[in-house]
Amino acid sequence: MSDFLAPPVPVVPAPFHTPEREKLQEQARVFAAERVQPVADELDKVKGEIPPSLLDEMAELGYFGITVPREHGGLGLGAFEYCMIAEELARGWMSVGSIIARAQGAGTGVADEARRTELLRRSAAGTWIGAIALSEPDAGSDLAAVATRAERDGDEFVVTGRKRWTGNAKAADFIQVLVRTEDPRPGERRSAGLATLVVEKERDSFPEGLTGRPIDKIGYHGFVTWDLEFDGLRVPAGNQLASGDQGFADTQQWLNIARVHTAARAVGLARAAVEDCVVYLQEREQFEHPIGDFQAVRFTLATMAARVEQARSFYQHVAHRLDQGEPCEREAAMVKLLATEMAAEVTGDGIQLHGGNGYTTEHRVERYWRDARLTTIFEGTSEIQQKIIADRLLPRSPLG
Repeated sequence: MSDFLAPPVPVVPAPFHTPEREKLQEQARVFAAERVQPVADELDKVKGEIPPSLLDEMAELGYFGITVPREHGGLGLGAFEYCMIAEELARGWMSVGSIIARAQGAGTGVADEARRTELLRRSAAGTWIGAIALSEPDAGSDLAAVATRAERDGDEFVVTGRKRWTGNAKAADFIQVLVRTEDPRPGERRSAGLATLVVEKERDSFPEGLTGRPIDKIGYHGFVTWDLEFDGLRVPAGNQLASGDQGFADTQQWLNIARVHTAARAVGLARAAVEDCVVYLQEREQFEHPIGDFQAVRFTLATMAARVEQARSFYQHVAHRLDQGEPCEREAAMVKLLATEMAAEVTGDGIQLHGGNGYTTEHRVERYWRDARLTTIFEGTSEIQQKIIADRLLPRSPLG
């Protein structure tokens, strides 16, 4: 743990500081250093999965129920604390900063009140951890093009189609699936007819009517990402969360928080690169000096650190506004764009400052880069974020 905490570490800035947040941040930082990073160092190289024992420890700390109300067993906190903890966990291993998003009350919004209460308690306790199936082979950035069908048959839906990029699908307790229940009528939006269903399942297995193929990724290890095939899978009608335009709108609202969460994870990865470089630049000697003595190296590190601080301030600002009830669609896109592009570049700079050693698995910086590179793609690519921002700033002409 010595090198993990050697450089100065950030604290919650004055505008958002409370003793409770400071304590929560310190707890997450120590947990990431002592429990998460050693697991990542061992398992990431072999594409291993987060062990159940680590998930149990996270559940004990309440990390699966950060935003779940206290009356349901959660911490009753907001997007700010959720993202703050995610940054600390991602500093150790991004997949651990990600897995907490598969709880937080996800997959609980069923109509039956007693069932909803039960699922919220399970979510907060870490026994209702899910997977989100949105993208398809021909529907990624364009979610309104979702083609996976859910046909009503009595008290059940029968689901047929394919989903791609579904992380944690087999290990999950449920899969939240965006499906099409009917085609839009003339004049309706393309998103009309979409619905969200919850597929309840046993961990480490797929139910009848669902099969999967693992996708071999270059990074983001810790859980397996799946290409799923639905072939007549039956889902109780009571497991429908939303339908019609609301199904699409709920997905968009979820994505706003997910994008700020992604920005926080990106900051954690970039910060990891900065902190590791601070240590390495004092240890590595050339020309009878630590390479940290050379101005070109020092200036690169300074710029890296400044960019991390800038991105952290931005994501905390947007998280705070979300907690005030503001939709922040444009701002969530902005911070996701800037923080993730920053992380890809800063972790790349970290490899450069490690020289040839950075291009090995002997140092963690290559892991940070592999994971940071993905943050510019998932939860909406950088290009999609640019489109969202531009569409809210600049009206199109009649010819546009």
